[in-house]
Amino acid sequence: MLKKYKIKVNGNEYEVEVEEIKDSLTGKSDEIAPAKNIELPKTVKNQAINIKPKNHETNKSSVVPSGAITISAPMPGTILRVDVKEGDLVKSGQVLLILEAMKMENEITAINDGKIASINVEKGDSVNAGDIMISVV
Repeated sequence: MLKKYKIKVNGNEYEVEVEEIKDSLTGKSDEIAPAKNIELPKTVKNQAINIKPKNHETNKSSVVPSGAITISAPMPGTILRVDVKEGDLVKSGQVLLILEAMKMENEITAINDGKIASINVEKGDSVNAGDIMISVV
């Protein structure tokens, strides 16, 4: 039997269906206690709690030099390869990195000639759509 629940994660509300599983020996289901309001200790009460998905921590900052053109992730995915280094000169259309999304390898290319000002991702990083990956001046 499916039961519907509304859950809130990081401010986003989701509707989920959960199937009740019965013990094959007893035929009874494990009951889950309803959620309770929990009073946090004073040391934690007024602090923001930041939850990040696993493998989404980037080691580099997303600082972009003034006047730089940014190359952002067009879709969520994983960085398979970075083909340039900071300071490299690049031509328009040159492959900068490979982004794997939906089991496809996507070439991310330079949109203009210039010099790589910053690289904000590395191999293995997960990115969301709109995350700044590289900046070019």
